[in-house]
Amino acid sequence: MLDWLYEIVSQLIVWIHTGLSTVVPKDSGWAWGGSIILLTVLLRLLLVPLFVKQIHASRKMQELNPKVQALRKKYKNDKQRLNQEVMKLYQENGANPLSGCLPLLVQMPIFIGLFQTLKQISDAKPGQSVFAVSSDLVASAQNANIFGAHIPDTFLNAWGTDPKSWTAIVVTGIAVVISSVTTFFTVRASMKRQPVADEANPMMQAQKMMVFLAPLFGLFGLGFPLGVLMYWVTSNSWTLAQQHYIYKRYPPPGTDGEAAAATAKTGPKTGPKTAGSKAGASKNGQAAPSGIKAKLKKEPEPEPEPEDKPKVVRNQPTRKSRSKRSGTQKR
Repeated sequence: MLDWLYEIVSQLIVWIHTGLSTVVPKDSGWAWGGSIILLTVLLRLLLVPLFVKQIHASRKMQELNPKVQALRKKYKNDKQRLNQEVMKLYQENGANPLSGCLPLLVQMPIFIGLFQTLKQISDAKPGQSVFAVSSDLVASAQNANIFGAHIPDTFLNAWGTDPKSWTAIVVTGIAVVISSVTTFFTVRASMKRQPVADEANPMMQAQKMMVFLAPLFGLFGLGFPLGVLMYWVTSNSWTLAQQHYIYKRYPPPGTDGEAAAATAKTGPKTGPKTAGSKAGASKNGQAAPSGIKAKLKKEPEPEPEPEDKPKVVRNQPTRKSRSKRSGTQKR
């Protein structure tokens, strides 16, 4: 059913391996491991537009979250009307809750295709080809050595062999641990940078599920081939770096990072100029002195008043005797 997907993934591996074979030995682990890493980087580059779309969708959902909460309070007893109003709100504002899940949905077929291709290579018999990989390349991939392990090796197979291949156990075990840890930090970083959590957002629900499944990923990873683990580690490392760059440039709304980014673009806001600052500015566009120089600058002395200015003489009334004031004769 998905053979067409396996053909595409295996053909991409063959093309990248052919290119790397001009630089490193074609049967070495550098050639096959590098093919998987370069394939992962190429696919993640193609997914950058979807990741940017995911960021914009997340910001749009966060902006609409207060209105969604208001609708929930208004129609808390009518679930059907609530869903209709919420969908109407999303349609009017051009928001799509599912657009945030696009990168994850696109990566899953690639992961399945690479997993099946490498599993078929590990299980292939001598002289058997796998999809677009010829029988010679299959034998080369099976014998490629990466730090003492092979690309088709899994932790469970290495543990179950007799005698045990301790080198393969250590290499695959370390790869499983790194895969689980990077998965956890990738999802945790994505949720941490979202200040408002909307429980109805499918992207948020998927991320919360991944947070709980990340520790369990190690159990599944024990059966993954080393090549698949290399793909998973490379993809998670790319996601962490990409998230750090995108969220630093476009911080989530309502956070200190958004205010800092806006200040960096528009410059710091200055308060209103006071009368003293206006008076301190010099003429002809020259800067006014400030600091110690301004303090040492002497203030202009006030002009003396002219001497010939007539003086105002105020005549004080003389106090008269009581007899004169009342008009009676003095006894």
